Amino acid sequence: MALGNYSRVDGKKPPSGYSTVTIAVFVALCLVGVWMMTSSSVDPVQNSDVSSIENTNVVNSKAQVGDSNENSRGSSVSTDESSSKDSENKPTQFEDSENKPKQYEDSESEVPAEVAKGVAYTKAQENAVNTVKVNSSEISQEQKKQTEDENSSGGSKSEDNEIDKKEDGESKSENVYSGTGETKEGDAGDGEKKSENVYSGTGETKEVNAGDGEEKMEKAPEETKNERGVEKKDQGSAEVFPSVAQSELLNETTTQNGSFSTQASESKNEKNYQLSGEVSQTSYNWKVCNTSAGTDYIPCLDNIEAIRHLPSTNHYEHRERHCPENPPTCLVPLPEGYQQSIEWPKSREKIWYHNVPHTKLAEYKGHQNWVKVSGEYLTFPGGGTQFTHGALHYIDFIQESVHDIAWGKKSRVVLDVGCGVASFGGFLFDRDVLTMSLAPKDEHEAQTQFALERGIPAISAVMGTKRLPYPGRVFDIVHCARCRVPWHLEGGKLLLELNRLLRPGGFFVWSATPVYRKDKANIEIWEAMKILTKSMCWEVVSITQDKVNEVGIAIYRKPTSNECYEQRPQNDPPLCSESDDPNAAWNVPLQACMHKIPVAATERGSQWPEMWPARVEKPPYWLLSTQKGVYGKAGPEDFAADYKHWKRVVQNSYLTSMGINWSTVRNVMDMRAIYGGFAAALREMNVWVMNIISVDSPDTLPIIYERGLFGMYHDWCESFSTYPRSYDLLHADHLFSKIKSKCNYMAFVAEVDRILRPGGKIILRDKIEIITEMESMYKSMNWEIRMSYSKDKEGLLCAQKSMWRPNDTETVTYALT
Repeated sequence: MALGNYSRVDGKKPPSGYSTVTIAVFVALCLVGVWMMTSSSVDPVQNSDVSSIENTNVVNSKAQVGDSNENSRGSSVSTDESSSKDSENKPTQFEDSENKPKQYEDSESEVPAEVAKGVAYTKAQENAVNTVKVNSSEISQEQKKQTEDENSSGGSKSEDNEIDKKEDGESKSENVYSGTGETKEGDAGDGEKKSENVYSGTGETKEVNAGDGEEKMEKAPEETKNERGVEKKDQGSAEVFPSVAQSELLNETTTQNGSFSTQASESKNEKNYQLSGEVSQTSYNWKVCNTSAGTDYIPCLDNIEAIRHLPSTNHYEHRERHCPENPPTCLVPLPEGYQQSIEWPKSREKIWYHNVPHTKLAEYKGHQNWVKVSGEYLTFPGGGTQFTHGALHYIDFIQESVHDIAWGKKSRVVLDVGCGVASFGGFLFDRDVLTMSLAPKDEHEAQTQFALERGIPAISAVMGTKRLPYPGRVFDIVHCARCRVPWHLEGGKLLLELNRLLRPGGFFVWSATPVYRKDKANIEIWEAMKILTKSMCWEVVSITQDKVNEVGIAIYRKPTSNECYEQRPQNDPPLCSESDDPNAAWNVPLQACMHKIPVAATERGSQWPEMWPARVEKPPYWLLSTQKGVYGKAGPEDFAADYKHWKRVVQNSYLTSMGINWSTVRNVMDMRAIYGGFAAALREMNVWVMNIISVDSPDTLPIIYERGLFGMYHDWCESFSTYPRSYDLLHADHLFSKIKSKCNYMAFVAEVDRILRPGGKIILRDKIEIITEMESMYKSMNWEIRMSYSKDKEGLLCAQKSMWRPNDTETVTYALT
């Protein structure tokens, strides 16, 4: 004000009565007053480069590069004010406004505004973005006005000091790494000053407005051979480094057993595993495993020392799991000439020969259209021993034989025993059917490895002395095409295991030589099977001849009541005791008995599930409100909240903001699945998901099957029954921290590397200390850190495996012949 008055009288004569001294004193006092006013309005730590502020749009919809932390703080006041108001009304995921843990809510406010970015914004996020834009316009106009006033205001207002002081008192820290090595700082959009570390692959330091809804993603550089010797290929425009503002981070709610028992408690003969101490090393000395199995090493199936000491192999004990007491911490080597797998659906017809360099099966089964060698490819004509003229004709012939099978509607989840290269399951995808293909690691070299490389679900397992790792009454159909399993021997013990797995009213499809060949051996087996299936109360629905493939198919149906069991003249096979749990399946010996059919209206198995796809979204009829779910709510509410949660995470983050080219993803594993919500959210994608339920977690695997998905039990203190390089994407939600407290952590990390394909990715959600440690570990393995984000002691990490292998080797003595 004084400066303005002075400028208006400048150049005029002072009125009479004023002396020159008086005027000089007055002018001096005015100048002192101006200096005091302007200096009091400037933040003492504010950057004095006013011209840089004038030429920069301080609040906009993109990440800004600033000169200092103080400059960014002073230039984004309006954004902080609006974001602070939003954050007061929007608690972060699973926490209320007082930062207390809570359960799933239906409100969209569960998604933190600063990280729930993507193509589709929620209404709340759109409002936040609009607020940012309005504030940006207001500040720009104010700055313009200040500039015209010759910087007389000092580039700041007194209100800034108050907000800055408030922010300083509420300072928090966030770490974000999105693939470039950048350290970024900026607003997290919640009204609290936050420091963020963002890695996105370039090594730059940036300031970021994480509350901004228009953050753009950086495109990954075109792939060339990098300094690690890894050849990169162009993944297309979808393969980009994710932006920090587009990574969805939702804290895990505290889980409990609820009304579910654990698989460990159900399986009375579960092995007690020794626990190892936590890993505290900061540097890692990785080595390549030296084993007889080489590039195909499966620790629990290639424990040669344990196999040597088996008292008998008459029941295929040597093909069962024999996990070493000290699991390997070395890395499995790659086949020479290995390259990125062919994408689905082309992979169903051909794969790279060098990825699975085995020709024995082609030599044995080439005339039966299993697999053929064709130059640099292995090709799969779509046939098998029982369907040499194609799997689709065979599949349709089964449907024509029994219309009630209704592929892809009533029949959704299938178990294929003795699957070969899994062409049956591979072509059932065309009928909207999900198939768990199963075959042993035996002289039929690499059967399930071929299947997995083709993009077809499969595990290496054998029906020997133990139950298969699935709950009872979950498969809609069990299929066996010339699987040569001696179903009729030892009281029908193996067929009774299928009876345990088959849901009441489900079908057993058997197209083996005893059905249609009339030589003495096959006739004897057929007669024995007729007696056994009748005593099991299985109804013969159809026996037909497929003239095209020249095979016969027998189809049986499991009963839906106990009436037949009660009317049998002899209790043979006997009914299992009431205390025998049909869901207990981890290291439980096979028994030659049958479990009763559930008949109570609220008991699982008393009714057929909803038709597909309705069953994937609707809580099972037997999941009651009186049951407590793993998140503390009533069962059906827990189920619905979990599904809504993962749909939001997948849509707002995984599909649009993780920088993943989903056309390269086919084989997916959810390593800690709970209700299967993650898999359900991906069901319209061109992927399949293996859902894993840990044996010491609430036994929710029956729910996963009921909704038309599949999975199996596993103990992550042991290796998984699959070949190396099986999966394109691993998803681990708060699993690593649980494993670290009870297992050999380094062995678990090596196992993750073993089952993930080079170029494959892992999405890891866990505590910040786990994220930090795993980021360091993956860097030591030369993995690409695509993104790392942390907030409030929780973190999200996306890493991509490279083709790097160490030079040093480690001999695994128990795996040598």
